[in-house]
Formats: sequence, C-alpha cells, structure tokens
Amino acid sequence: MTFQEQISEGIPLELPAAQPYDTDVNHAPKRKDILTSKEKKLALRNALRYFDKKHHAVLLPEFAEELEKYGRIYMYRFRPAYRMYARPMNEYPARSRQAAAIMLMIQNNLDPAVAQHPHELITYGGNGAVFQNWAQYRLVMKYLSEMTEEQTLVMYSGHPLGLFPSHKEAPRVVVTNGMMIPNYSAPDDWERFNALGVTQYGQMTAGSYMYIGPQGIVHGTTITVMNALRKIGKSPSGPGEKGTGALFVTSGLGGMSGAQPKAGNIAGCITVCAEVNPKAVHTRHSQGWVDEVTDDLDVLTERVKKAKAANEVVSIAYLGNVVDVWEHFDKENIHIDLGSDQTSLHNPWAGGYYPAGLRFEEANTMMADAPEKFKEHVQESLRRQATAINKHAARGTYFFDYGNAFLLEASRAGADVWAPGGKDAGPEEKEFRYSSYVQDIMGPMCFDYGFGPFRWVCTSGKPEDLARTDGIACEILEEIRRNSPEEIQQQMADNIRWIRGAQENKLVVGSQARILYADAEGRMKIAEAFNKAIAAGEIGEVVLGRDHHDVSGTDSPYRETSNIYDGSRFTADMAIQNVIGDSFRGATWVSIHNGGGVGWGEVINGGFGMVLDGTKEAEKRLKSMLFWDVNNGIARRSWARNEEAVFAVKRAMQMEPRLQVTLPNTVDDMLLENI
Repeated sequence: MTFQEQISEGIPLELPAAQPYDTDVNHAPKRKDILTSKEKKLALRNALRYFDKKHHAVLLPEFAEELEKYGRIYMYRFRPAYRMYARPMNEYPARSRQAAAIMLMIQNNLDPAVAQHPHELITYGGNGAVFQNWAQYRLVMKYLSEMTEEQTLVMYSGHPLGLFPSHKEAPRVVVTNGMMIPNYSAPDDWERFNALGVTQYGQMTAGSYMYIGPQGIVHGTTITVMNALRKIGKSPSGPGEKGTGALFVTSGLGGMSGAQPKAGNIAGCITVCAEVNPKAVHTRHSQGWVDEVTDDLDVLTERVKKAKAANEVVSIAYLGNVVDVWEHFDKENIHIDLGSDQTSLHNPWAGGYYPAGLRFEEANTMMADAPEKFKEHVQESLRRQATAINKHAARGTYFFDYGNAFLLEASRAGADVWAPGGKDAGPEEKEFRYSSYVQDIMGPMCFDYGFGPFRWVCTSGKPEDLARTDGIACEILEEIRRNSPEEIQQQMADNIRWIRGAQENKLVVGSQARILYADAEGRMKIAEAFNKAIAAGEIGEVVLGRDHHDVSGTDSPYRETSNIYDGSRFTADMAIQNVIGDSFRGATWVSIHNGGGVGWGEVINGGFGMVLDGTKEAEKRLKSMLFWDVNNGIARRSWARNEEAVFAVKRAMQMEPRLQVTLPNTVDDMLLENI
C-alpha cells in the first residue's frame, strides 16, 4: 500500500503483524500500577471498542500484557510501517488543504527526531501526548483525509469523537485534553484515568499539534538568559564576539529542554546542562544542540575553569544528576552566575525528575514497582538540590525558577525555598525566595507588552521557503522598530538579532519551522506579508501558531501568570476566553488543555493553528484572530494593574478605535495603610 492509501485506511480491517519492541528508541518509563482488577478490565474493554469483535480474542491478551508491562495500552501492533515525519503538504490525501496541514503538524509532533517517546506518542515533558494510542492516530488521520471544509473534527483527549457538520469559517478541529471536573485533577487522577484510556495529558503544544522541536522554546530561553545576564551586569555577546565568561548551570536535555545549551551559546555563556538519560544526551549532541559531553565531575570542573579563563562560548552536557553538579561545584568553589532547572517536575513521580543517588535504570524500576519509596527519594533529592542552590545563591548566583514547578515541588518536599512570609504571603507578594523567570523577566519585559512566541511552519517542506519567511519577518521588524516607543526597543532589538541568526544557528528539527517573539502588530504584519507572498507564488502555504506559553493562552499561577498580583492568578477565565475567541475569529484549529509545563491540575492553557493560503479570506481571518489572541491577555494583565500592560493596552486602543478596554484606577497606598 502507498502512504496515501495507508492514511486513508484508518484502522485496518485485518490485523497487521505484531511488532517487536524497539530498544533503540527512547521509551516512556513504566507507569504506576494504579488500577484495581475491575478497572483493568474496564481499561481493556475501553481499548477493544476501537476494533471489530472478530479481533478481540487476539488483541485482548496483547493489550493486557501492555497494561501490565507498561502501565498503559499503546497498541504497538498498530504503529504504522511508514516513516513518521512532516511531509510536504501536497503528499497528504485530503479533500481540505487545511486538513492536510493539520496532518503534517501531527506527523511532525511524532517524528522520532522531534518526539521524546515517539512509540508511546509522547512529544515532550515525559507525558505530553498527541494521542493515547495508535488506533486514535489512525482514526484521526483517516478523518482528516475525508474531511470537507464544512465539517469539524472533535477531539476528546486524543479520542476522535467524529466529524460533525459545521461551516467553512469554523475551526476544522477542536481539541480538548485532560479537562477534568476540578475535584478529580490530582496527579493520581491522571494516572488512573489515563490508564483507563479516557483522558490524556496534552502538555501544551504536544496535544495541540504545534510542537516544533527544541526551537519552540529556545527563543524564549535565549531571551530569558540574555536578560538574566543583564540583571547581573553582563551584556550578552553576539556571534563572533568573545563570551561573557558567565557560567549557566541547569538540567534536562529531554524534549523541549534541549533548548538550554543552544540558548546559552547564542547569549554567550558557558552552559552546563545535566541529564541522566544517555539516549537524550546522545540525541541532543548528535543534533548539535550541545557541544560537548562528559560523565566525569572532575573533568567537567577542569573544563569549566578553562572555559571561564578564556571567556569561551561552549555548552557541555553532563551525563549524570544535576544535584551532584551543584554540590561538586560548591565543594570546588566554582562560581555559578546563572542557575535554573528544566526537568519535568510537573511529572515528578513518573519520570519527570530523576533523584540523585539512584541509577537511571534503577529509578525507572522503582517508580513503577515501589512508587512511595521513589517519591521519598525524589523529595530527598529536591531538598539536597535546594540546599546546594542556596549555598551558591549566598555567594551571588542568580537562580530563577524556569516554570517547571521546581520551587513548587521543592516546597512540598520541605526544602528551604520559602521567602519571608512563605506560605502565608499575600497575593501581592512572592512566596518563594527565588523569582520565576516570568515574574522577573518574561512577564514585565515581554508578556505585559504583548510579546510572545509566535511561530510558523512552511508546509512545502522547502528550506528556501523558510529562508524567505525569515527575510520577510526581519524586514517587517526593522520597519516596525523605526516607529516603536522606547519601552519596547530592547524587545525589538533582541528579536531582530534572533531572526538574523536563525539560519546560522541551525534551529530546525523536523518541520521547516520558525519561532519569533512578536506583539500583535508584529504578528499581524508578518502574517499579512506571508499571505501576500503565498498569493504571489513565492512560497507555499504557511501554518501560523504559537506556544501556549504566551500573553493570553495560559492561566498558570506559578508560571505564565505568576506576575499577576491582584489575586486572580488562580483563575482561568483568560485561557478559556482565548480559545473561544480564536475559534470564531478564524483559527483553523483550537485546543484547550488541563496541565502543561507545571502540571496536571496546576494550569489551563489554550492554543491555535491557522493556515495561510494566500486568499483574501485568510487575510481577514489573520487580522481578526491575531489581534484578539494577544490583546485579550494584555487587557487582563492591565486590569491586574501591571503598568507595562496598561501602557500596551492604551497603545492598542489608539491603533484600533473599535477596541474599548476597562482600565484600572489606582488606590493611594496611604489610604489603605490607615485602614
């Protein structure tokens, strides 16, 4: 069968041959054995409903074995035989060009060069899934191949509910992931209901088909590291310049956190990034995301000393535990300028964080077979890590929480991470002794002004199309910068520097994609220019999107909205309104998730995808939707009395007379002091 025929087939009428377990692939760890015997039967009943009854007798023992062995039913037998990657859009069988673009994005999320655990359909973050099983994947691709532009595919946590009649201006796909009744959103609830096959953790851009590899976060990481350097009095160095001599210590090379060493190189740092998984280290080193690898702390120490003395720009992966690095550098008196952590601590008990003192394989066994004992090891490791970080911070290290729930989980483990006032801090105060990067950098410098992770994918698969879009974006930014107010000149300069260096930094993994921090004006003008280039035949169709980690997309009290101090950071109106608004203003697909970044039950986040095809209709949609997608969040941040957002929303109202936003009135502090 051809590729197109296999896509259109969906779930085969006859069973494909069982496939051997591929040990060369990076697999998800075994999940916790949490289901009762009755629930296991229910999980099997749920899995078998995808298949004709005549196959149940064969599939039942196979699925039972998967559930016992891996804690989930992935349906490995139904993994397609064809190579998984983002093909040029014309190669997909489809009645709708928009549907073909979505198929491209789905396959990019599952590309082994992109995905963290591709055979388990997990893109990044340890449990960020595109689908729960391969039957869902096959059904979705079949539905997309058949869809017309008067139908919408409805997705329930990886399960395709079906194609429903709609209209041309409606989204082609609406995705929900993990949307639980609030009282059923604890970590073990995810384990249970995911094992039953009725919900999934979509992370952010995994379950919304918008992941573009480590590049997706490398720009935000670069902005963070550059501004962190500025906060400690060091100027980021440019290409060909001598390095800053600053040492940045962090952890995590799996999934999106491959971005850290690349960002450190771009900013001019010495970066040490610890990672316990040998396959993740090998992947990132082979892809060029990290320069050097060592598993010896003494060798690492000498290499860092040499790099500091020469002001080198270099990234080093340490194959081992980051706790050992923090402690060893303390013993050896190695000064750390910047410190952070990017392990998947939203998922601490199932492979998101590997504790010091356990071998990688030993930890994988313990988390499944002795979860309470494993939890004790994790919490002890977090206490050790926090203690070591505190010692370095006392000597001048600038440590920031990188939105992975490190401080939150460390506090739950009893680590010394509370600020004065700690748990009893008011909503206008910071609970933790270290700020999150959103509180210190991304919130006031970017999100409040409307700057966030705008991204695009060239559906032709041609590098020359991506190069052309880079050029268009750079021209637009240069033009906007000339008339921009002083308040956003630094953001504009950083973004122009980024897009100019995009090609030489070799950021593409998987699809021909780019990310660029831009505000509403920048996003609309760049998208409009792309659409005109498509109409002129200069490039093929382009998919627009963004990370959910943005101005409006996510309500996350310990990350995206951690710099909201009016008491509303635990509300989720903004993310819900964002998706509703995008859906009727022209998005090709929309998604809303529970979880992502900081964990199940800790965040609600929404995203979108939009296909530009060169038509006047696409131009109308992009202007309407992109303006709302950004300014919804600016308006909310303004109402929280964030000064930068007040400035930005006033400017937006001047640019668009139809926009009318409720502005806050400030209260004299002395009046409150006298109450």
